[in-house]
Amino acid sequence: MVFFPSYKMMQDVYEVFHRLVEGEAAIDGRYGRDGKKRILEICMQTSNMQEQEREQFLQMFEQERDGSLVAFCVMGGIFSEGIDLKNDKLIGAIIVGTGLPQISNERQILKDYYDERGMSGFDYAFRYPGINKVLQAAGRVIRTQEDRGIILLLDERFLQADYVPLFPREWRERKVCNLKQMKEEVERFWKEVK
Repeated sequence: MVFFPSYKMMQDVYEVFHRLVEGEAAIDGRYGRDGKKRILEICMQTSNMQEQEREQFLQMFEQERDGSLVAFCVMGGIFSEGIDLKNDKLIGAIIVGTGLPQISNERQILKDYYDERGMSGFDYAFRYPGINKVLQAAGRVIRTQEDRGIILLLDERFLQADYVPLFPREWRERKVCNLKQMKEEVERFWKEVK
């Protein structure tokens, strides 16, 4: 699952991703331009999913497949909490951004309230609710003691001193890497856990 901070960003990235892999990886279970069976399935959360659509979305993770499934979702949305995809049904989450809520009058009032009391209003109004969304989304990967998976946090702000103490202790052994190193780290992880 790939979690985005907004539907707009999710839709934009989905469209670009779809175009990039269309001829290469062959997507959605059909045949690509090269005539080969598609090995990558892509699905995307929509903003007004009915119960039946939600169940169909989750059912995709239960199906046996030769390739991979990439699901585009929204942080804080219906698939970022309260779902249990155990064992190898979900083996990774990519979290784009720190989950900061949008600026609003309510958030500003909350920020001002804590600032006036000598506390970090930004933390209470924005950072803590944001990291809660991140932790909820990341929590979809490990549901049992037997589960194994990877969580990728895509935002340099996660390296800041204000964020590191908010991570669970299980994340203390994290790897910081660039795009080039990421493939090697992912491959190394799966070799170690098998």
